This record gives sequence, structure tokens and C-alpha cells, in this order.
Amino acid sequence: MIARLRGWFAPYRHPRVSAMLFLGFSAGLPFFLVFQTFSAWLRQAGIERSTIGLLSYVGLVYSLKFLWAPIVDRVPIPILHRALGRRRSWMLVAQVAIAAALMAVAQGDPSQSLAPMVWLTLGVALASATQDIAIDAWRIEAAPLTMQGVMAAAYQFGYRIGILAAQAGALWLAGEYGWLTSYSAMAALMCIGMVTTLVVPEPESSISRDTVEREQRVIDWLEAKAHWPGPLRRAGGHFIGAVVCPFVDFFQRNGVATGALILAFIGTFRLTDYTMGVMANPFYLDVGYTLQQIAIVAKGYGLAASLIGVLVGGIGVAWLGVVRALVVGAVLVIATNLAFMILALSGEPSLLGLGLVVSADNFAYQFASTAFIAYLSGLTNTAYTATQYALFSSVFSLPGKLIMGGSGFVADAVGWPLFFVYTSALGIPALMLLIWLTRRLPAPPSPAASPAKT
Repeated sequence: MIARLRGWFAPYRHPRVSAMLFLGFSAGLPFFLVFQTFSAWLRQAGIERSTIGLLSYVGLVYSLKFLWAPIVDRVPIPILHRALGRRRSWMLVAQVAIAAALMAVAQGDPSQSLAPMVWLTLGVALASATQDIAIDAWRIEAAPLTMQGVMAAAYQFGYRIGILAAQAGALWLAGEYGWLTSYSAMAALMCIGMVTTLVVPEPESSISRDTVEREQRVIDWLEAKAHWPGPLRRAGGHFIGAVVCPFVDFFQRNGVATGALILAFIGTFRLTDYTMGVMANPFYLDVGYTLQQIAIVAKGYGLAASLIGVLVGGIGVAWLGVVRALVVGAVLVIATNLAFMILALSGEPSLLGLGLVVSADNFAYQFASTAFIAYLSGLTNTAYTATQYALFSSVFSLPGKLIMGGSGFVADAVGWPLFFVYTSALGIPALMLLIWLTRRLPAPPSPAASPAKT
């Protein structure tokens, strides 16, 4: 038994898996600073819940990143590309931009200058989404498919620590020293991602024969348009190769009907998380918890459960397979979201109840997320890693972002108990689609423990 456990955890000691911890931290930190933590700042400043819900549309930037992912896939950054390579150069530029924008946000006051702060958080989201594109591409290209489960788990592990810093750390600093100190400290923490980017190696990517044949069509198209002006011909060729080919590749490999159902599943899998997430801090504050209690219990106390969820998620993918692990994760997310209804009905703010509910929710979220990332990684073609994964991540986040913008209106209309019934019900369509796909499609290969190239 001990030997088997060591075998399960052995992949986590791989250098590139370890690097994903720090890159995951760098990805998780800015995301929640423009969502849940920022919503707490807005609520404390007296901003109405309906306005907070509408401002969550800043997150649509993450859902639209597929629009510029082809640029990250194909366009080199001058000087940095030669020094760092394609993936690392984009990662570093994005990380520097995030740090600068967070430092600017720290100088603001939402009660006096809300509009400029919204524009700055939009800048943070834009740079953060670009960083996500590059990190996701690095993760998929840096290890074989059999390692993507543990790579996803390590990413989620680091991401969770980034969330802890952006929530518990930022809220605690804000309660003790003010929001200026809080967001300035978060900007400084982006140095962790910058150092990791400079240390990790640039991955190598391979191109399949089918991909080469599709790219040849671009060359043939260019030759057929030899009479066109040079700039126009090059722009058309770039658009076809960087934008059209990745989308065509996905549907040719899966079929149009099945590909559409896969995208429908991806788009509905995270509805519950996104819709509930933006209202979490307003819910805690309305129930009667203080910022310090939220930082210690709702954020800090749930960390252990989150980290356990990540580790168990990685092992669950290897043991159950990607799709079965997804089914388990989807059921857990629906069930734990209903637990918030019990907390809302309790009346008095209970620290023990908050800790239990949040811990269960964090475990379920991380278990499901680890399996989900491994599943999405298995769908990509490494010739178009950034573009295709950005498409998948945009598809899974866009519906949730659109729905969560009205979450404040739903909470005002039905109250907190029924609001959590509503968010739980949003997870049912994805579960039904997943069961359908499980019965009719072979699952992507399970990420078993096997070493990756260094």
C-alpha cells in the first residue's frame, strides 16, 4: 500500500510539475483580485450589489481570449523571443503588465473614482488572460499527455495558493492596513511568476502529419494568390494558419455534431462556480461575518481542503480516468453548493458552519477543476496549443460570465437560500451532457504516472 501511494505521488516530484506550482500561483493571483476580493472592496465602499454583479462583466475578457490567442501562438515578441522563446516571452510581458496595473489599482478609491478603477481592473484582466494563454500552452507542451493529470493538479495547487493570497491575504491586509497596502503587496507577489518564467525551459512542440497536410493547404492558398499584393497575401495566410486551421482541426478530429456537443459540455460545466463565486463575499458580509473572519475561516480555513482536493483530483484522474473523475467532480460541486443554502438559513453567523461548508465546497471545486483541465488538455493539438486551449477555456467561462452578471439581481429577487438552489441547478445540464459523452465516446487517455522529458 505504501509503495502504491509513493507511485501515485512520484510524478509530483518532477521538475516541470514543480514549476507548475509557481506558474499556477501567478495565474491564480490576479484572477480573484478583479473578482471576489474586488467585490468585497466595492461592497465595503457602499457599492450596491446589483452594480457589483454588473461589474463582474470585466471577466468577459477571460472568455474572449481566444480572439488574440492566435497572436500568442504565432507572433514573436522582439528581442524577448530570441532570449526566452515563444511561450516564456509572452508569459513575462503579461506578468509585468499585471504587476503594473495592480499597483495602479491600489492607488484608487471606488467610492470616489469607480470608473478609472474599473478600467484598471480591465487592464489586469487583459494581461492576466494573456498570461493564462501562454501558461496553458507551456503546460501542455512541457509534458506528455500521460503527465497532464499531475501537471493540472500542480497548476491547481499553485492556483489555489494564489487565490489564498488574493483573498485571505488581501482581505487581511485590507482589514489591518487598508486597500492601498493590500493591492500593492499583491502586485509585488507577481515577481514569483516572473522568476519562474526566467528559470523554466522553453518546451518543444511536435506537429502531426495531418496538421502538416492542413498547413500545406495554407501554402497552396498563398501560391494561388500570387497576384495579390504581398502584405494582403501574407495577412490572409497568417489568418488561415493561425485562426482557421485550429478550429477546423478540432472539428475534423471529432466530427461536427460530436464536436458541438463537447463544446456544449465545456460551456456548461462551470456555470455553478462562476455564478456563485462573484456573490460569495457579499453573501458572507450580508450574513454578518467580518473581513477578518472571512479571511481566516472562509479563505484560510478552506485552504487545506482545497489542497487535498487538488491532490485527490490528480490521483482520481489516474485511478478513475478523466471522464469518470469529471462525473464525480460534477456531482460533488452540485451537492456542496446546496450546503450554502443551509448556511443561509441558519440565521446566526457560525464560524464552524462556515468552515465546514467552505471546506467541502473547496474540495469539490478543486477535484472537479483538476479533472476538467486534464480533459481539456487531451483535446488540444500541440500545433495549435494556445489557440485551441484558449478556445476551450473561453467556451467554459463565457456562459458563466454572462449569467453571473445578473447574479446580484437574482439574489435580491429570491434571497440567499433560493439563490444557492439556483446555482446548484445550473450544474445539471453539464452532468447530463457528460453522461451522454461517456456512453458514446472513448475518454481521452488517462494521465497515468510516467516521466516527462526534462
